Amino acid sequence: MIDLLDKFDGIVAERQALLDTGARDPVGVVMTEVLSPTRAIISGRETILVGTYNYMGMTFDPDVIASGEAALRDFGAGTTGSRVLNGTYASHKDCEAALCEFYGTKYAMVFSTGYQANLGVVSTLAGRGDYVVLDADSHASIYDGCAMGNADIVRFRHNSVEDLAKRLGRLPAEAGKLVVLEGVYSMLGDIAPLAEMVAVAKAAGAMVLVDEAHAMGFFGDHGRGVTEAAGVEDQVDFIIGTFSKSVGTVGGFCVSNHPKFEALRLVCRPYVFTAALPPTVMASSATSIRKLMHGGNKRQHLWENTRAMHGGLRELGFTLGTPEAQSAIIAVMMPDQETTVRMWQALLERGVYVNFARPPATPMGTYLLRCSLCAEHTMEQISTILAAFRDAATEVGLF
Repeated sequence: MIDLLDKFDGIVAERQALLDTGARDPVGVVMTEVLSPTRAIISGRETILVGTYNYMGMTFDPDVIASGEAALRDFGAGTTGSRVLNGTYASHKDCEAALCEFYGTKYAMVFSTGYQANLGVVSTLAGRGDYVVLDADSHASIYDGCAMGNADIVRFRHNSVEDLAKRLGRLPAEAGKLVVLEGVYSMLGDIAPLAEMVAVAKAAGAMVLVDEAHAMGFFGDHGRGVTEAAGVEDQVDFIIGTFSKSVGTVGGFCVSNHPKFEALRLVCRPYVFTAALPPTVMASSATSIRKLMHGGNKRQHLWENTRAMHGGLRELGFTLGTPEAQSAIIAVMMPDQETTVRMWQALLERGVYVNFARPPATPMGTYLLRCSLCAEHTMEQISTILAAFRDAATEVGLF
């Protein structure tokens, strides 16, 4: 018998060699208690969270929690069915209505996760004989949607308007084309030049989908994302997003003004063939989305935190993924995997949790510590985080 797991022996050996050095497992962190959007207990110690994507700090919002508690009492713990069967409750429709209000669109579909939203929409829109044109640094869910749909994949260099135009120009004029972009790219925290890219895509006759997972809530005057900030909302055909970041719950969605959009409910397999989210999640999400519509103060505070953190790290001498704070994600570049793990552990021992990132999540040969700022971080916490980075870097010999 051929053991189908043998192909992972190299990964298993690499992980074990890391643990044999006495290092903690970067993917084995357990939070035994969560105290707030920015604090948790890890290994018995209160820890500042700087790696949770809880950008707007909505997880502990009293109104969000109250809505979920009421739905749990009134509708039970789960749906036990697909959205196309028994799994659509009043809270699902209300959540989709909240998304339409937030984005100013006519249509919205809620998926069980953000991953499934990309998987489902990309694979359903573009099939055999069509082309998906995407940034080389696109999220795994986008690549998996391309594979599932069996479309031809055309990659362009990360954030290169020129390369996007060149790739589109080589495709047959009569072919179906979907250009997939991300407002904020999750590893380095850099934003896409959407205005230029959307113009190039439209000139080539392509439809445009933008994943705003890491931009919803704090880009644009209304928090709709980079599409709003770039002034291209009316030119983007589909916006994908997630509830697991700024909204503070779990789930994914797609919004659109396309007149045939509702047809996707009948043919999108990751929507049809999975159980609907529990009503408590839907109720909490709807409340959070509506509160984010009026979250100007939170948006301002998040940007203040991000700029303070980015500037502080640069002053300390760290190399960062972007020359200035472009989003709430700050990537602290590391020279190699060993240093990255040691630095990550040294921070955790000082009560600061960040994300350890390595290939294949990052480009080949790229190692980094990813920080995600929250609107609920205080300036005192930012100062504590910066001091921990300084002391950890000294301990591991980074400087």
